[in-house]
Amino acid sequence: MSEKRVEKDKVVTLTYVIRDESGLCEQSDVPVSYVHGAADSPMFPRIEKALEGKGIGDEVEVTLPPEEGFGERDPAKTFSDRIENVPPQYRQIGAQAVFHNDRGESLTMTVVRVENGQVHLDGNHPFAGKTLTYKVRILDIRDATPMERLGLAEAGSTTLN
Repeated sequence: MSEKRVEKDKVVTLTYVIRDESGLCEQSDVPVSYVHGAADSPMFPRIEKALEGKGIGDEVEVTLPPEEGFGERDPAKTFSDRIENVPPQYRQIGAQAVFHNDRGESLTMTVVRVENGQVHLDGNHPFAGKTLTYKVRILDIRDATPMERLGLAEAGSTTLN
């Protein structure tokens, strides 16, 4: 029997740590899974490529600049207003509001600061503009079911992108 390797149409189960230049950003000790090589893969391409051919127990470390990760911060996705113009439920850090434009697009913005009589919202991903280092450890590899290969069944619930 040959050792299982990460390749297209394999369900890969892993844990990960994400760091930036200032330290830990996110960590998942709870195993997450994805279908390797799927068209709708939740993995950034560079991470998926680094995992290719690896086996159970292997670890990979990949550093992604913003353009290969969550992109640069977009100042157009930020908004500030006087606190008295903001409904009370949106006057606390972490509150989220969904805004819609006339094209039917939506943007979820998070309250990131409340200071000096102003509420500041940000619609950028929290990791936008950051160079991130991912350390990924492979826990299991198995064949994807036909439903998983078609993207009709969830292999897990990870989004490393």
